[in-house]
Amino acid sequence: MTQKRPPLLQLTAIAKSFGAVRALRSGQFELQAGEIHALAGENGAGKSTLMNIIDGILQPDSGSIQIDGQPVRIDSPAMAQRLGIGFVHQEIALCADISVAENIFMAQTAQSGRHLMGGNDLIARAAEVLAPLADIDPRLAAGRLSISQQQLVEIAKALTLDCRILILDEPTAALTEHEAQKLFGIMRKLAARGIGIIYISHRMAEIFQICDRVTVMRDGQHIRTDRTADITPADVVNAMVGRELDALYPPKLAGPRGAEIFSVEGLSDKRYRDVSFAVHSGEILGFAGLIGAGRSEIARGVTRLEGRAKGRVRLHGAEVSLRDYADCIAKGIVYLSEDRKGDGVFLDMSIAANVAALDLSRVARPKGVIDRARETAQAQRIGATLRLKAASMAHRVSSLSGGNQQKVALAKLLAVDPKVVFLDEPTRGVDVGAKAEIHAILRRLAESGVGVVVISSEMPELIGLCDRVLVVSEGRITGELSGPTLTETNIMTLAAPGAISGATAHCGTML
Repeated sequence: MTQKRPPLLQLTAIAKSFGAVRALRSGQFELQAGEIHALAGENGAGKSTLMNIIDGILQPDSGSIQIDGQPVRIDSPAMAQRLGIGFVHQEIALCADISVAENIFMAQTAQSGRHLMGGNDLIARAAEVLAPLADIDPRLAAGRLSISQQQLVEIAKALTLDCRILILDEPTAALTEHEAQKLFGIMRKLAARGIGIIYISHRMAEIFQICDRVTVMRDGQHIRTDRTADITPADVVNAMVGRELDALYPPKLAGPRGAEIFSVEGLSDKRYRDVSFAVHSGEILGFAGLIGAGRSEIARGVTRLEGRAKGRVRLHGAEVSLRDYADCIAKGIVYLSEDRKGDGVFLDMSIAANVAALDLSRVARPKGVIDRARETAQAQRIGATLRLKAASMAHRVSSLSGGNQQKVALAKLLAVDPKVVFLDEPTRGVDVGAKAEIHAILRRLAESGVGVVVISSEMPELIGLCDRVLVVSEGRITGELSGPTLTETNIMTLAAPGAISGATAHCGTML
């Protein structure tokens, strides 16, 4: 009789507190060699704390960790790496001023004790690692890459390590569907070699496509572990939130849309040309397209955050002159960045200071001195409307979950009483509960008369949330979809370069 092999990794009764806050009460997790095992839970459920314990970033207060059936103490990330543990974090942490190749091999260079790195050999090795993932020039400075390209470089870094256990935290959050499928192919090959993969994601479709098992955590505790073949996405979501989550998307606009709030005519710059669209009261307008199509560039051009866009902009029928983002804020035209960490919030500042950041005059006394009581009151008022979960408005934003950080970023926009909001990937990296709350917030904004424009890479979000969707391909709007024409097939038909002629007649109205 063959003796059963112990799990590759096993965590039992892990507990961890930060002061009075109990982040983990009874964390447990098991990973088999050659398995892709999903870890699911709302933000704040304890997933990140558990993974940081596996990676040696944090030490547990109690509980045990075993690798191959043997107890281990992982007292640092360096120790984790020696044990064969690789971790691709959700937050990108590349060195912007050095090359992609140098970023990829930084850990190996540090271990070798060499003082210099670079050269043709390093570039060639980096190109070989990147080839299955993306066409990225390893000589480029990492800071010149898009968010999705940076994410792929982070994944490439982990693939160069001699891992037995690979942790991937929201690895597809910034990737296109095509890039995600490439990553899944690599994951399957790694699993076939006996590598165990822990896959953290809020995307149910991905969990059920790629993972063998799924473990659900809630409130710092293990809730259930199942084979994905034996359960449904609804089972996982209900276990995550502890209740039935009936509607991820609120009801759409029932009647005709209202008056035009905002319009753009003939907007052009280097990355896009002759872009025209209008946003109406009561509706949520979506922008779809492949990464690099120009969706974000259009929004950032309209709001004068990049480029020198030319074209006519009207607000409530009157043409407006917008020289810079300060002009936009003054007129109530605001933008939420897709890069929450880099541009969305100030992580080291308080919640209250973040909320007030776009217009300090609203919380200032005469002579420009900030009134802290007024600043706090503003954050509390807006935070309550967003169901922001924080013990104090004085807490740093870095202490919040991803979903609550995103709510702080939204609160910054709402603090200036906006007339039009452009939201770039508004639910990226947030859990299903927070995602549903943000969708409801956006619908309430639209119903209150604010113009709402959503840019998203998630087609289910565009289809479920938006009343109309404009599809962008190679810097041009190639079609408009709504009602029964708003389908994934039609979006992809309009988004794919070269597939537009002959497809637009039945997909929607050309602009």
